[in-house]
Amino acid sequence: MSEKQNRTLPAQPALCRILDANLDRSREGLRIIEEWCRFGLNSADLANECKQLRQELARWHAPELRSARDTPGDPGTELTHPQEEQRSGIQQLLQVNFSRVEEALRVLEEYGKIYDPEMGKAFKEMRYRVYALESDLLAYRRYEQLLRSQLYLVTSPKDNLFAVVEAALQGGLGLVQYRDKTAADGAKLAKVRKLCEICHRYGALLIVNDRVDLAIAAGADGVHLGQEDLPVVEARKLLGPGKIIGRSTTNPQEMQRAVEEGADYIGVGPVYPTPTKANKPAAGLDYVRHAAAKSPIPWFAIGELISITSMKYCGLVLKEWPWCEQLWMRNSQLWYHNFLSLN
Repeated sequence: MSEKQNRTLPAQPALCRILDANLDRSREGLRIIEEWCRFGLNSADLANECKQLRQELARWHAPELRSARDTPGDPGTELTHPQEEQRSGIQQLLQVNFSRVEEALRVLEEYGKIYDPEMGKAFKEMRYRVYALESDLLAYRRYEQLLRSQLYLVTSPKDNLFAVVEAALQGGLGLVQYRDKTAADGAKLAKVRKLCEICHRYGALLIVNDRVDLAIAAGADGVHLGQEDLPVVEARKLLGPGKIIGRSTTNPQEMQRAVEEGADYIGVGPVYPTPTKANKPAAGLDYVRHAAAKSPIPWFAIGELISITSMKYCGLVLKEWPWCEQLWMRNSQLWYHNFLSLN
């Protein structure tokens, strides 16, 4: 059919109903995403992109399509699935609604080609914008969580690994690193996938020590790299722009290189000697002071920092953490001033 014929001949009722339903579906999903961008992330840019997409969808929602709606006669209203009745957390809610919008836009793109040739082009372009929005939102959420995190739990191989990580998350921890230098790769991958599920249920981030491949395979939020691991630039090529990359540093020169390479955060230390980094001399408090004054990105102090006294100064209520490899402390001004006053 020519474009003129498409615009002048009445569309089939079924076609109008398909377009109407998917326009509704995509607009509803975008509104759910927009509310989180606005109230959960306080991001005007992301919320505005959602709003612009909704407005563009509305312009295609012609009276002819709306009038074809037949909700009582739609057999789809009776179809449901148990997974639709629950959401484990914000991340799953967002993923479900992004999938909903993307699928609806694909339907609009294909059926829209019959209704109006310009419709197919418009919805193809919108679908790619939603893909980009999803990537931007996930990257924004990850970095916001990183900025909010004051403690960083690094795990050690334990039989009750999942239980103790979940207990820490229930206590408010927002950042976990999976670290295991001895397990086989298959076992590591299974544990990382399970930890991802647990962490994301609580809105927390999971970082994988050293292994970019495991982070990608399991869908983790990023990696932490040592000085002898893959360069940050190469890791970024593999992970993409939306994942977090941390780098261990022991001195100002390594800190500067990490910043220039594009690391999202750095580990500072070890401040004191620690058995988990037996071959590394302690960096001492001078480097902590330097990072506090000079680092333009988030940093976490590493190395035998936890004591009852420092916990009290940090305002932490922790009983015993014998199951963790170590806790890294964030560049909180409260912590920095009070911790240094103890030493």
